[in-house]
Amino acid sequence: MKITTIGRGEIGGTLGRLWASAGHEVTELGHDGGDAGDADVVLLAVPGPVVAEALKGVSGLEGKVLLDATNRIASQTPPPDGYDSVAEYVKAVTGAGSVAKVFNLNYGAILDQAADAERRPGNLWVGDEGAREAVERLSADVGMEAAFGGPLERAAVSEGFTELFISVRQQMGPPIFYRFATPESL
Repeated sequence: MKITTIGRGEIGGTLGRLWASAGHEVTELGHDGGDAGDADVVLLAVPGPVVAEALKGVSGLEGKVLLDATNRIASQTPPPDGYDSVAEYVKAVTGAGSVAKVFNLNYGAILDQAADAERRPGNLWVGDEGAREAVERLSADVGMEAAFGGPLERAAVSEGFTELFISVRQQMGPPIFYRFATPESL
């Protein structure tokens, strides 16, 4: 799979490295932007407040599967004007074919440890059905289990969950994984 990451930091850089190790062709775009026209999947992994700026410098996003890993602290930053979530804004301004809010509830500092976990950590996502195959495969390729939370219209809920996730982490200490499990899989 050809993947372009917009953002080379803790999330974008780590996922790009892990996906390249899994055999994917990864192109990383930074502050200078670039063309994502060759990609099958695009990962947006920049700080929430700079999403609009980051997208301005990137071409070739129309019709792509776009994975939005950005975070927005709901109590501190409202969504972009006219949108309920960053993910819905991203879909509208890029013309992406399918968008998923995913990899936003994970800590980049420990993503490379997912594959070594006794049980696969979760990767909660919401989004368009057209993104499912990419989300499930790319989650599995880094040692995680994709957990579908509903359509893209629920992206604002996922973005709001960020604050709860931060509170759990503050109580538990170091960066954490999470997992959803049925009684049979425990």
